This record gives sequence, C-alpha cells and structure tokens, in this order.
Amino acid sequence: MCLRRKTNKVTAVNNQKDCGACWAFSSVEIIESMVAIRKGVLAPLSVQQMTDCARFGNRGCQGGNIETALMWLKSTNTALVSSKKYPLTWKTETCKLTNSTEGVTISSHATYGLVQNEEKMVDLIENHGPVAVAIDATLWQDYLGGVIQHHCEMNLNHAVEIVGYDLTGNVPYYIVRNSWGTDFGHSGYLYIKIGKNVCGIATSVSIVDV
Repeated sequence: MCLRRKTNKVTAVNNQKDCGACWAFSSVEIIESMVAIRKGVLAPLSVQQMTDCARFGNRGCQGGNIETALMWLKSTNTALVSSKKYPLTWKTETCKLTNSTEGVTISSHATYGLVQNEEKMVDLIENHGPVAVAIDATLWQDYLGGVIQHHCEMNLNHAVEIVGYDLTGNVPYYIVRNSWGTDFGHSGYLYIKIGKNVCGIATSVSIVDV
C-alpha cells in the first residue's frame, strides 16, 4: 500500500464549485505534493494563479489541460505563489502575476500514456510521487463509495490527483483525490480499480519535479 496523505504529503481536499478548472487544481496539487516530498514543506499553492495566468490553450474556468499547464509553467519559469497570496475566487480573472519569481518553480515534467503499462503508473506513485491524470468523470455524481470497476467510459472530461494505491485486497485500486469538496465520496476521495484503464485513468499521466 502507498498512501501519501498519511505521510503529510497531500494538502486538504479542494472544491472547484462551478469553475471548470480541474486541470489547474490537479496540476497545482501534484506540485504541492512534490514540494512536500522533496523539501519537507506542505503548504497550499495558488490554483487561482494557474487559472488566471496559464496560457498554451488553457481557458481558466472554461477548461484546460494538465500537460500544457505544466509546459507553460516550465517554459515561462513562472513561480507559483501561496494560495494566501493569490486566493481562490472560483472564476477566471485577469492575471495578477505575469512574471512571478518568488514561489515554487518546476524543474521538469513529463506526461505518459500508460494504458498498457499500469505497472509503471503504480511505480511512479510509489517511487516518485502523486500523479495528475485526465479522466472520465461522467457518472461520478452518483458515486457513493467502494471501488469503481466498470460502467466508466473513456471520454476524458475531468482531471484529478492520484495520491496512492492499495494492492492488498481482492480488487487493487488507486486512491484518487477529487476536487468536489469533502462531501463527495470518501471525504473527497474515490477508489478506481488498477489494471483495466478504468475511466481512462492511464491515458494521460503527468508528473513534475520541483
């Protein structure tokens, strides 16, 4: 079993409300986790900064992409500031930090297609850190608990952070952090079966280093 939130490497569950910036939430969340792993400091970073400022085709609360968000951060060497300095408003606003240098920068990033190689995905979570993935969440509004094993298509329309996994039971599963508040699922988390690309979970898997 690997569970980063029990080792103080995952910040509190967010609620994106009506803002469709799941791509920003999940991108920032893996950066927060990597800072905690590499630097020993766990603190929330600004999702709003990413929402307002990220370019490369990202459109704030109207949608975006994890991979291009990370590309934008790296290519512009933009530093993410704290959520206290640039707080969440749940709407797309004018970027207030166009040349931020004081904060957290990423040193590298990568995005993998691991549909036929979820063993590597598990290895990344275990030996590198949490990953951000694009996923099909079409039916998640009805999720009441347990492990999702089927009835989940591959229309990638949402983004989440995978913070760990559990291989000890009859059904191995990923531990997935959502951004729909703590009233959703298991206090904001849900479980998805490992090995069958359920919900398209292994289609686009992103990691960062800080």
